[in-house]
Amino acid sequence: MQLGALAAGEKGREYLPQLETYAEAIGLAFQVQDDILDIVGDTETLGKPQGSDVELNKSTYPALLGLEGAQQKATQLFEEALCALQAIPYNTQLLEDFARYVIERNN
Repeated sequence: MQLGALAAGEKGREYLPQLETYAEAIGLAFQVQDDILDIVGDTETLGKPQGSDVELNKSTYPALLGLEGAQQKATQLFEEALCALQAIPYNTQLLEDFARYVIERNN
C-alpha cells in the first residue's frame, strides 16, 4: 500500500495514514476470516483439513472470541478498512472490492 502511495508522488503521500489503516485492518480481517473458515469451511473447498488449526493447537480468533465474536471482529475490521478509504478522494472501488472479497471468501 505504501509503495503505491509513494509512487503517486506528493498527493499519494498525503493519504499514507489512511492507506496504512486500510492495509492493517484488511490484513487482520483476512486472518480472522481464515480462522473462521478453518471451523466452518469444508476440507474440499479449503484445500486443507477442516479444523486443522485446532488440531495443531494454534491460537485462533474463534478460540479467543468464540465463532460469533470472531465473525463480529471480521465485520468490524472490514468496516474500519472501508472507513479509512472514505477519506481518500480518489476511486477506491478496487480496494473496496478486495476488502469485500476478504470477508466473503470461502477458501
